[in-house]
Formats: sequence, structure tokens, C-alpha cells
Amino acid sequence: MNAKKLLDVALNGLDAVGYQLDHYGITSKVNRHTLIALAMAEQKHLEGEWDSLQARYGSQIRFVEGVAGRIRGIVRI
Repeated sequence: MNAKKLLDVALNGLDAVGYQLDHYGITSKVNRHTLIALAMAEQKHLEGEWDSLQARYGSQIRFVEGVAGRIRGIVRI
């Protein structure tokens, strides 16, 4: 079974579970749309965390690389 068919089966199963839960009055928040929205929100959250880490440690990494380059230059002399 290829990935698209597998994804379709999984999403249809999710919709079926959501329909049954909704039918019994438990929740109406289980469906492919909320799952996709959650995945997209988490993707943006992770992108933000990655950007934050790069901003926080990127300058320190460049500083250490610069110091290492200067040390290599001194050692070669």
C-alpha cells in the first residue's frame, strides 16, 4: 500500500472515530481538520523554537569559531 492510500485510510479512520464520539456526545473535536490544524500549529511552534535556539547560540558558535580560527593562525606562525 502506498503512502497516499495509507494516509487516506488513517484519516478516514480518524473521521470515523470522531463521528462516533460526536454521535455519543463526547466531543466534536476529533477529525482530520483539527488534527491538521494541530500539526500545523506544532510545526510553527517548532520553527519558532529552532529560530530562538539559532539566535541564542548562533552568535556564541560564531565567536568560538572565530577564536579557533585565530588560534589556528597563531599556531601556524
